[in-house]
Parts: sequence; C-alpha cells; structure tokens
Amino acid sequence: MNRLTFMQMIKKHSVLICISLSVSFIIIATFVYPGGSISDQNSTGFDWTKNFISNLFQIKAVNGVDNPSRVWAIIGMAFHSVGYGVFFINMAKKMSNRHSSIVLKIVGFTDIIFNFLIATPLHDIMISISSTLSLVGLFYITVFTLKTRLHLLKISCIICMLTFYYTLYLYGSGDWGLLAIMQKVSLISSILLILGLEYFTQKEDFKQGDQNRQNARPLQQ
Repeated sequence: MNRLTFMQMIKKHSVLICISLSVSFIIIATFVYPGGSISDQNSTGFDWTKNFISNLFQIKAVNGVDNPSRVWAIIGMAFHSVGYGVFFINMAKKMSNRHSSIVLKIVGFTDIIFNFLIATPLHDIMISISSTLSLVGLFYITVFTLKTRLHLLKISCIICMLTFYYTLYLYGSGDWGLLAIMQKVSLISSILLILGLEYFTQKEDFKQGDQNRQNARPLQQ
C-alpha cells in the first residue's frame, strides 16, 4: 500500500477512526477511575449504571481522591469532537439544500475548533457547547433524512432524537439514577446513527428527497 492510498483510506474512514479512538480512550478512563458515584461516594471504580461520563473529567473523583482518568477522558473527548466535526462536514457536502449545508459546515468546523479548548479549564463549557451543536446538526440531518427513501435511517434518526430528549427530560426531573443509564444509551445511539449516515447515505439520496417535495407542490396547488 503506497502512501497516497493509505492517506485516502484514512480520509475515507476518518469518522470511524476518530470515534473508535474516542470510545477506546473513554473505556481506558473508566478502568482507571478511582471510584465514587452519586449513589455511593465510597464505591470503587466506575459503574456504568451509576456514574456519569462527566465524572471522568473531574480533577478529583467523587470519592475525593485524585482522578487519573481525567487525561484519558479528555483525549477521548478530543477525538469525539473531531470525529463528529468531520462527520457534519461530510454530511454538509451531501446536502442539496444550501441553508442546511451551511449550518452543518458551521457545526462541523465549530466542533473541531472547540476540540482544542477541551484540554483547558473551560473543558466543561466546551463539552456542553459541542454537545449542543451536535444536537442541532443531528436535528437538521433528521429533518432531511425523513424526506428520503432511507427508511431504516429515518427510524434510527427518530429513535436517536427521542432518546436524547428523554435524557434531557430525566435531567430536568432530577431522576439521576435512570439518567446515568440513559446518558450512555443516548451516546451509543448517536454514535451508531452517525456511522450509519456516514457509510450508507449518498448525495443522491438527499437530492431525491428535494425532488419528491418539488413534485408534490403542483399536486397541492
């Protein structure tokens, strides 16, 4: 394999590579997390059903000791931001609607830019901004995916959005026990959706959606 072919392969699979690295570093972070959760401050290690991902980013673990998982979690989130950013830029190129394409490009580039601020003392704010932007981008993609003939991805988009909004509801209602679980469910569903959209959509799919809408207008007049 020559260098050009290798670089083309890296570019083609950059989203998958970044997300895989992100998940790997986050998992490493969970293994070195000292302990403590909202239900038991004296617990040992990271419990996927009781701890929040945000616990991994704190200087001190919930049990009060130094948190060695922080550096791994920050690296993981950096790859997460880059992967999502590249994904939104790729999706922007597939959109025939100019407005949605611009929005997705803004979301993508902003995600990547904020990636460099995650390792600073502003990392909590940057993670929140990055997550919010990703939600906006996924909302736009969902709207335009619903106009296509990609029925499985339509269902996946709806499930992902409903999962996210239910997670927000749990946060607002203060159901921390179920929220800790749904946080991971929401993250996994968004990752699977992004990989599905990355590999199983083409520019022609979204052109077809616009053509269907334009063909329907004369019938309504």
